[in-house]
Amino acid sequence: MASDTTMAQPGTLAAPAAAFIAPAGYWKLVRRRLLRDKTTLFVTAMLVAIVFISLAAPWVTSYDPYQGSIMLRLKPIGTPGHWLGTDETGRDIWTRLCYGGRLSLLAGVVPVAVSLVVGSFLGIVAGFVGGRIGTLIMRTMDVFYAFPSILLAVAICGLLGNGLTNSIIALAVVFIPPMVRIAETVTAQTRQLDFVEAARAGGTSTMQIIRHHILSNVLGTILVYATSLISLSIILSAGLSFLGLGVTPPQAEWGLMLNSLRQAIYVQPYVAALPGLLIFVTSMCFNLMSDGLRGAMDVRLNR
Repeated sequence: MASDTTMAQPGTLAAPAAAFIAPAGYWKLVRRRLLRDKTTLFVTAMLVAIVFISLAAPWVTSYDPYQGSIMLRLKPIGTPGHWLGTDETGRDIWTRLCYGGRLSLLAGVVPVAVSLVVGSFLGIVAGFVGGRIGTLIMRTMDVFYAFPSILLAVAICGLLGNGLTNSIIALAVVFIPPMVRIAETVTAQTRQLDFVEAARAGGTSTMQIIRHHILSNVLGTILVYATSLISLSIILSAGLSFLGLGVTPPQAEWGLMLNSLRQAIYVQPYVAALPGLLIFVTSMCFNLMSDGLRGAMDVRLNR
């Protein structure tokens, strides 16, 4: 009669079946940590809602974001037909906030995406190749570090002129140096690890080492840092529009709305504060999501 249990082979020890279960993969562990983090899930849901409402603006409001009535100017929150009130020219605030989210999020995400691609490439080259090339790249980035971020962005916008495109270019230039610094640091640390040295000794080409060993190990850290930069990018782009160096009237954008409503702060303070509140909430959500990603991707945590 056959036994229900598997007999151990000669020279081996029998062990419970559970002992042979392979440990969960890294990204599976990261996903599990994220699903357990209620704060990260909540702020991510808020960001999804903000993005969805901004993209679906024509379907969530029936008003034109550029047309208003002088007879309806500066109506308070709760006004029938205008539940978030109206601005200084009688335009619906809810409509302007929905449409404004498109440009504000675009001006926040695109500069970070550009700096992620360019900065990661330069940083990985500087950290892996080193030598004169690495020194040239890092010393060039130090020149940009000599200027405060907002002053550098203002100077570039002043040189190129106002507009959304020039604002994105200015912010991308501002964010490339810190992205290069992060990528160079983690690449230089990874380059010293044993598996990279083993790949070199085995005759693996430089491009293959960067693609299969360096990039896969540094990309997580770079992406987490890039996520945290989105909140700063949203604030800086809104600041440029507030100063008249970003999006131009009559386009709907949160920073520009904050500028146009500042004159009404003593008449309708709650209405005037709405664009600033939305900038704060969105940037805070990106910050908290970045913190959640950093914690989930930390290999030192055992949870």
